Amino acid sequence: MNNKISLVEVGPRDGLQNEKQTIDVATKVELIERLAAAGMKSVEGGAFVSRKWVPQMAASDEVMEKIKRAPGVSYPVLTPNMKGYEGARAAKADTVAVFGAASECFSQKNINCSIEESIERFKPIIEAAKADGVRVRGYVSCVLGCPYEGKISPSQVLPVAASLYDLGCYEISLGDTIGVGTPEETRALIRTLAKAVPITALAGHFHDTYGQALSNIWAAIDEGVTVFDCSVSGLGGCPYAKGASGNVASEDVVYSLERSGFETGVDLDALIETSVWISRKLGRKPGSKVTLARMGG
Repeated sequence: MNNKISLVEVGPRDGLQNEKQTIDVATKVELIERLAAAGMKSVEGGAFVSRKWVPQMAASDEVMEKIKRAPGVSYPVLTPNMKGYEGARAAKADTVAVFGAASECFSQKNINCSIEESIERFKPIIEAAKADGVRVRGYVSCVLGCPYEGKISPSQVLPVAASLYDLGCYEISLGDTIGVGTPEETRALIRTLAKAVPITALAGHFHDTYGQALSNIWAAIDEGVTVFDCSVSGLGGCPYAKGASGNVASEDVVYSLERSGFETGVDLDALIETSVWISRKLGRKPGSKVTLARMGG
């Protein structure tokens, strides 16, 4: 078994985008730089989306301009359409991401189009990225459950993931958006997708709403997945379950993996310091059990 696990830090984008309070550019820049310094090799830098719909990401161009880019670190940004892609290119993004869904209802409510229409929207982005030498990561949300449709079957996820991969996405991040999935469901999903997408091109993005994220990560590792998304201090609550946790905390993932003999390349102490720092900036306790334990509760 491969003992190296790659982590994609999503806190600065996926984590902060749901915050009610305003977060200034300087704080976002420092957060990104701290995470890269802690050893994260992929740190989401922002999203080139409508300021009206996602106000927290409004200054992503400024953030990308101001971060001191560390050697060997990628700073992906979300680009839902060609306008977003052009903004990302102007900001010298090296990696962009497109965001689809395995649920028709979620696709309509989240990005205002059908799954099929969303794939059509992504085609010009991926074609332009190929021409520009920019990597494209594909996200598929609601892979194990949907807030509107309930349980999602692997057969619903397969055509979406396969389409994104076939179009040219180098990696497909599988998002358990509402955190309802269990290890056995995760295994079944990955086994189904592996028929059309190489395991090496699959990544896990598990939310911890029901406390299943780490268990699902371990189930995915058993199936051969070696890339996982996580968010420092668990930034990014689940918007579909009031008060629930959302993204799995990066510190908890690193602790579990490193203590089990896997290599992440991440300095846990530096990550914990960053978790404490950003939590104080946001005026709340860290959302990581590991960080709280190190702080003494």
